Amino acid sequence: MPGRPARDAVVIGGGLAGITAALALADAGIRVTLIEGRPRLGGLAFSFQRGELTVDNGQHVYLRCCTAYRWFLDRIEGTALAPLQDRLDVPVLDIGKPEGRRLGRLRRDPLPVPLHLGRSLATYPHLSLAERAKVGRAALALKGLDLADPTLDTQDFGSWLAAHGQSARAVEALWDLVGVATLNAVAGDASLGLAAMVFKTGLLSDPGAADIGWAHVPLGELHDRLARKALDSAGVRTEVRTRVTSISTDENGRWSVQVPGETLQADAVVLAVPQREAHELLPDGALDHPDQLLDIGTAPILNVHVVYDRKVLSRPFFAALGTPVQWVFDRTAASGLREGQYLALSQSAAHDEIDAPVATLRERYLPELERLLPATRGAEVKDFFVTRERTATFAPTPGVGRLRPGARTKAPGLYLAGAWTATGWPATMESAVRSGVSAADAALSALGRSRPSDLFEFEEAA
Repeated sequence: MPGRPARDAVVIGGGLAGITAALALADAGIRVTLIEGRPRLGGLAFSFQRGELTVDNGQHVYLRCCTAYRWFLDRIEGTALAPLQDRLDVPVLDIGKPEGRRLGRLRRDPLPVPLHLGRSLATYPHLSLAERAKVGRAALALKGLDLADPTLDTQDFGSWLAAHGQSARAVEALWDLVGVATLNAVAGDASLGLAAMVFKTGLLSDPGAADIGWAHVPLGELHDRLARKALDSAGVRTEVRTRVTSISTDENGRWSVQVPGETLQADAVVLAVPQREAHELLPDGALDHPDQLLDIGTAPILNVHVVYDRKVLSRPFFAALGTPVQWVFDRTAASGLREGQYLALSQSAAHDEIDAPVATLRERYLPELERLLPATRGAEVKDFFVTRERTATFAPTPGVGRLRPGARTKAPGLYLAGAWTATGWPATMESAVRSGVSAADAALSALGRSRPSDLFEFEEAA
């Protein structure tokens, strides 16, 4: 608009939160510089080369209800590369049953909530008839919880499930099957507030809400290459391999962002880095209780990668019961493997295994895969390796809600983003994108700029 002064913003952190904030600000006419310490964008959802393979550091999925991440995919023109299932369908193998009778499925019918899951639950073979009936009653009780009630955050999900008649088997075969993958914690370690949010939104809001999507290309193709292309097109200056050493304001209230060899001036700064890094960079007075950021715990995810000389799995993925194996995905095509099959095991809440030697993990997981997949028994293992994310997510423990700050700080022009901020969601790609939208919205409001018309619409967490 003629006569309006140019405005500048610096976004610190090139994960999904930072990319989102940068795109939203640039789309509103702000001059944006994005700073990332790593040599690539994408944060903790990235790819790397291992010989001829392009390997994701971990298996990431999203759901149809993840409307912010779906907006992000659309914004970077990546939607077709990470398609959703037509309809929720999760194969679940129970290793404790005889071969030929191990398969159960969690899938939906084209019916309204909660009937969409009725047939699947009624025929789910991994629970007894009595357990299935009690699951239905607990689901209705969960649907009745008010997500705005702050007392939910003080309770743990496991105790709530026990109080609502859920057996240990029901927790293992259903509640934790979903919850561990989405919350990165078992029910007993998870905030009831976050668990209720996951189950109410994913399974009890819209019939298609829990349909699963995942990248059919390496994550780096989406979160680095396509994201960088979108940032370039939006006019964002992107600097990787660049560490911010300090941020401060001058007497006019403008921000100075110090990087090696340069001082960047800005009207707004978005800190889109993990909570401990944010704590280190926060100026005095920006938060009332900055040390609370250090009280937000972290939780690990272990990923086990196995390359076989032949095809051993005919499904794109499955979940498992009665074994340390949690979720297994076929990454053959996405990785560029030409012969054999490449399976990736995603092991959430992996506190006990995150530092285990590769040899130990090989001895543990290869026999488990042989028990689960008969075709592996005559197959040669061509490669076995692990990737470890020791601080993959924030820990969704009871009480974490009061520690998560919103986008705005007490320092004018300084905003926070990251999956760990107060989005109302657990630490997911959805939470990261929502936080970037929230930070951009707050900055644009303060700068007197209109929100981009195509920006994802969402309810901001209190």
